[in-house]
Amino acid sequence: MRKEDVLKLPSMPAASPSYPAGPYRFIDREYMIISYETDPDVIRAELPEPLEPPAEPIVHYEWIKMPDSSGFGSYTESGLVIPARFRGEDVSFVSQMYLDDDPPIAAGREIWGFPKKYAHPKLEIAKDTLTGTLRYAGELVAMGTMTYKHEALAGGAEAATAALTRTQVNLKLIPGVDGKPEICQLVAINLSEIAVKGSWGGPGRLHLVPHVNAPVADLPVRRVVGARHFIADLTLPYGRVIYDYRKDA
Repeated sequence: MRKEDVLKLPSMPAASPSYPAGPYRFIDREYMIISYETDPDVIRAELPEPLEPPAEPIVHYEWIKMPDSSGFGSYTESGLVIPARFRGEDVSFVSQMYLDDDPPIAAGREIWGFPKKYAHPKLEIAKDTLTGTLRYAGELVAMGTMTYKHEALAGGAEAATAALTRTQVNLKLIPGVDGKPEICQLVAINLSEIAVKGSWGGPGRLHLVPHVNAPVADLPVRRVVGARHFIADLTLPYGRVIYDYRKDA
């Protein structure tokens, strides 16, 4: 294998790359997002500097079902997103993510720094209830429910588009061969080519169970403030470095 051939590889292993080159298109990507009030001191502890905590201690627990993802196939993920500010801009810090498919775990961590771990999330319709669950090592660590399409939101497509276009920020950490951080960055991503196909609201509930390897309950539920359900097509492009812990002051 020549040098130029090595440099063209999209990912490892060379004999059978784990994922192709991007960008990556998602069709009928389905979200259930339950927003809740939590402990502001925990938010501050979870956010890496120089990210600043939000004015109100509201975080979002998400389930995302992706039946048609270019390069990745069909999978579901679940996790926590913390609103934050970076140099005057409102952003979303992706704190924890759990999913059931190897290629997006590898790509998500290696390219953008998404904090992905293997687990078993599900998002499904159970009679009149949209239900999300997350199991890690066989144990239930999260369950969310909301009424199924009870309220078609006026202006829901615009609100969902605004939420999806908001800058996402990840902490990307990759050690070198000496075990020390080779890459230690804040990476920003903006989804593109967004087409919202439906948006609904309604009452929701969220139950989080303490687990050492899936510590979503470390951000305790004080009060659920809302639940949203929407479906959209979108593109995940490459990201950009907004802060380098090894170089920036």
